Amino acid sequence: MTCVASPCGDIRILYEDNHLLVVVKPCNLLTQGDITGDADLLTLLKGYIRRAYHKPGEVYLGLVHRLDRPTGGVLVFARTSKAAARLSAQVREGRLHKEYLCVCRGAPPGGSLRSFLRKDEATNMVTAVPQGTPGAKEARLHHEVLAVRDGLALCAVRLETGRSHQIRVQFAQMGHPLWGDARYDPSSHPGQLALWSWRLGLEHPTKKKPMTFACLPQGGVWDTFAKEDYDGCFTGHPDAQEYPGIH
Repeated sequence: MTCVASPCGDIRILYEDNHLLVVVKPCNLLTQGDITGDADLLTLLKGYIRRAYHKPGEVYLGLVHRLDRPTGGVLVFARTSKAAARLSAQVREGRLHKEYLCVCRGAPPGGSLRSFLRKDEATNMVTAVPQGTPGAKEARLHHEVLAVRDGLALCAVRLETGRSHQIRVQFAQMGHPLWGDARYDPSSHPGQLALWSWRLGLEHPTKKKPMTFACLPQGGVWDTFAKEDYDGCFTGHPDAQEYPGIH
C-alpha cells in the first residue's frame, strides 16, 4: 500500500485513478490549511501527485468533504473538476454514504438521534438548541452499539446530515460523550478523540459503479475491543466493489 508521510503519521492511499484519490487521514492532521499554518492533508496530497505523476506547476485536487482535525479515517478527493462536481452532487443529494465508529462512555441505547445544532464561529463550539433557534440546523444520525466493555461502548454511526461536530455533540447531548473529547466533555479522560471515519460509499463519477472504501481504527482505546466486536459493522452495498484497508 502506498503511503505519504505527514507529521501525524503515514497517509495511506486506498485507491487512486484518473478521477479519484481515496486516502486514510491520520488523526490530528488538518484536512485543509488554516490560520495555524500547520501541515494539512490537501497540500501533502498535492505534493504526492506532483511527484508521482511528474506534474509541473499547480496540481488540481478537489476537496469534496472534510474531517475534523482530531478525527481520522477515510476521505475521498477529486482529481478532476468533473469528478469534483459529480461527487459534490452526491454529497448534496445524500448519496455519498459516510459511516463512523466511535467509543463513548456508558452504554447508550441504539437508535436514531435528531437535534438542532448551532455553531459559534468565534469559539468553534457547537451546541444543541431548541428547534426554531436562529442559525440552528437540523442534525440526524443512526447508531448501533456493537459492544460494551469496561464501561465503554463501541458504536457504529451512520450520518444523514453532516453538521460540524455532529456526532460529538449529539452523543454528549444524550449523556454518552465520546472518549477523549475534552471540548464537549470537561471530565473526559485525557487521550485521543475516539472518532473514526471507517467506511465511505460512493458512485464512481465516470464509471457510474458503486464503490465502498473501508479502514478500521487501531491502537489506543480501540484496542479495548476484540476483533469480533467489529464484525457487526461489516454490511455494505450488495453491488459495491469493496476496497478494504488495514485493521
